[in-house]
Amino acid sequence: MGLFDSDRTDANLASGRSMVLGARGMVCSSQPLATQAGIAVLRNGGNAIDAAVATAATLGVVEPFMTGIGGDCFMLIWNAEESKLHGLNGSGRAPAAATVETLRDRGHNDMPALGILSVTVPGALDAWSVALERFGSISLGDALAPAIDYAGCGFPVTEIIAHQWGLAAGILQEEEAKRVFLPSGASAKLGDIVRLPDLATTMEAISAGGVDVFYRGDIADQIAAAATERSGLLAREDLAEHQSTWVDPISATYRGHELYEIPPNGQGLAALLALNILECFDIEGAEPRSAKAQHMTIEAVKLAYADRSRWVADPEYAELPLQHLLSKDYAQGRAALIQPGKVLKSFSPGQFRAGADTIYLTTADKDGNMVSLINSLYFPFGSGVVVEGTGIALQNRGFGFSLDPTHPNCIAPNKRPFHTIIPAMLFRDGKPLVSFGVMGGDMQAQGHVQVVSNLVDAAMNPQDAIAASRFHYIDADRVTLESSLNAEIGTALGALGHDILGPDAALGRGGFGGAQAIAIDENGTYWGASDPRKDGGAAGY
Repeated sequence: MGLFDSDRTDANLASGRSMVLGARGMVCSSQPLATQAGIAVLRNGGNAIDAAVATAATLGVVEPFMTGIGGDCFMLIWNAEESKLHGLNGSGRAPAAATVETLRDRGHNDMPALGILSVTVPGALDAWSVALERFGSISLGDALAPAIDYAGCGFPVTEIIAHQWGLAAGILQEEEAKRVFLPSGASAKLGDIVRLPDLATTMEAISAGGVDVFYRGDIADQIAAAATERSGLLAREDLAEHQSTWVDPISATYRGHELYEIPPNGQGLAALLALNILECFDIEGAEPRSAKAQHMTIEAVKLAYADRSRWVADPEYAELPLQHLLSKDYAQGRAALIQPGKVLKSFSPGQFRAGADTIYLTTADKDGNMVSLINSLYFPFGSGVVVEGTGIALQNRGFGFSLDPTHPNCIAPNKRPFHTIIPAMLFRDGKPLVSFGVMGGDMQAQGHVQVVSNLVDAAMNPQDAIAASRFHYIDADRVTLESSLNAEIGTALGALGHDILGPDAALGRGGFGGAQAIAIDENGTYWGASDPRKDGGAAGY
């Protein structure tokens, strides 16, 4: 069965969900209220960029431990009028006072995972504003309106979000964080109506005064004061100087398709590297979901992640050999290391000639525009720091830096850290075929590889491709499989030398992720898909 096979029946409804089809627009997200917010924008005449920002802002309210205006954002935007794909890097930078020496003087040999020293400038809000200014048709205030309504009037907590809120509650150690997100002394439960009045007031101020209120006005003062009170490094000037960056997406071909990713400082490079390696093997002939094919895919991810750990960094501060890394010759050399019947025990980054919690959403509109957007605080509730009186949870993206002065990802003033969050688009014949993403920290790049292989090698439709059981490569020989995949091929992979761990081993690294996808067929009809691992859904019209 192919991507757009019309003969699909209940008998082969592998994912347990059917796709959602729409002729004029589509929104897919991890929470139904957020999806509805985006669809309402489209129905009212807005475009895919408008809908994406409205959906992202709403997710920052209804999934407040995952995302929000205290986090970062990346986007891929297909502009149909130009027939061009644009990349937007909305990640924030380290404070100007952030140096290796400063961190070491404070007793840190590694970057702290939580607390004020892990905080970088929040870039999401500026990215939303910049995207709307260039490609949108509504104001930032209009895009924030659904989020403001849910923050002020309340929203009911859904099942998976309730469970994850409970798991994340331990990060909230400070009194302000507990006051905002644990008002009754416990995490929100299924069916609870949660209100975030401080966040509503903050977003109302942004709606009235624009992003300058956040980066150069009263909210900037509140964020800087919160950092100073906690002996942090983030200053008002760091916020005032922040800018999002338009970037050229990077890509690799895979069996007649092109996968596009945001360039470093994101880890999308790793997905491209792994697919380049995987393309060297006959996965289709080996049956894509077989132990043999999954072994090859795991090994390709293993090698790609070695290069990711070595090379992904802010390109403004480090010279990254992207041309070499993405060449087919380099992929052939890496693929030659893989043995079909045995785990690769010794591996390292490749050599060259001289010379790092999240929501993902995707939208599409009647004119053919598509957006692939990912927004995150990193850890649940980010740094655990909530700015007094604002409802803003600050991200902990600084944890993505290294304190090794010889590493390209070493912390430095105004530098962007290694980022786990990555949106993607799969093209064919120069046009978008599937806009998709897989949230979940370390799972994301390898999730992209598995989704693309499911689409291309296994000829799955988008719903089955994102719902299919996954592996999660941990490190060395360690890999964990979702239960259904473990039942099918776990023993066979173990016999090849993989150290098969229980599914819980993946939880601290993003679990098995949660994906959303929109495909567009030859008639221009959108085929929406939403991961059953999340509470959300696809909606079209």
